Amino acid sequence: MKLIRTLAGAALAALAMTLPALADSAAKPIVRAALQLSGTVNWEADTIRHYGFDEKNGFSLSVSDVAGTPAAQIALMAGEVDMIVSDWLWVARERAKGRDLVFIPYSKSVGGLMVSDKSPAKSLADFKGQKIGVAGGPIDKSWLILRAYAQKVEHFDLAKETEQVFGAPPLIYKAALGGEVQGAVNFWNFGARMEAAGMKTLLPIGEAATALGLDPQTPLLGYVVRGEVLKAAPDLAGKIATASRMAKEKLAADPAAWDRIRPMMNAATDKDFEALKAGFIAGTPTPGPVDEAAASRMLALMAELGGEELVGDLKTLPSGVFYVPGS
Repeated sequence: MKLIRTLAGAALAALAMTLPALADSAAKPIVRAALQLSGTVNWEADTIRHYGFDEKNGFSLSVSDVAGTPAAQIALMAGEVDMIVSDWLWVARERAKGRDLVFIPYSKSVGGLMVSDKSPAKSLADFKGQKIGVAGGPIDKSWLILRAYAQKVEHFDLAKETEQVFGAPPLIYKAALGGEVQGAVNFWNFGARMEAAGMKTLLPIGEAATALGLDPQTPLLGYVVRGEVLKAAPDLAGKIATASRMAKEKLAADPAAWDRIRPMMNAATDKDFEALKAGFIAGTPTPGPVDEAAASRMLALMAELGGEELVGDLKTLPSGVFYVPGS
């Protein structure tokens, strides 16, 4: 009997030690994220997990690889994952259909129209009759902003007056460096590599946006979370936003944090590495809520030029698209 009581006491003691851990685990939500691990978002996700910024904010980030944005969007809508990275225009379109998704700002990085350092071009009008490479297709947001700028500021139709070569970012990168196109609009990270290789920015997208009355501080990309996940853990959006900012602050302040992730950045040279670092840090969103009036102006422009293929029949910004800090 004494042995039984001793064993029972030991079991109870072990259970008492285990219960707090179980309770802590139960209280800490696991956020399943589908991210393109070959992309720049993995630099931040890996930093969050390595330094425990998720755990410090009361959640656990679980990351799975995905081939691209369309596959991630399908996984999110099917409930297979809780979070992806996408643009807020897609979130607005889906919310207008009744789907509960919330956008947490991740990056405001956009590129620009890149040209050779020997290019004689001074304005968009100088590209009449020439080729422009565009990553992301005809409804790429940066390309649409350039089209609007050409139309409203330089008074000509950029799409009609030039020949566009659409392709994946690496292909546009190679075409630009090889002189197959006279100008190129690429994702910001490829733009950084192009600049490191000796090309220059003729017109930054942010400058074109400002000329159109848009706010270049409006973040285009963000973490997109299913509303039901946030309803189950009402403060989770704020925790994700804080973990993201902690990772960006770490990368902005600590060169060793960049050295640690350099192998996943595919930076062939030190120039590439420094350009990618600078571009990523420059994309840090401004703290505070997204300016919905500015977002509405961008939506109107995208609807005008991108049409149904980009925004469906969306005409106005639905409520609840953006996470509001403190909410």
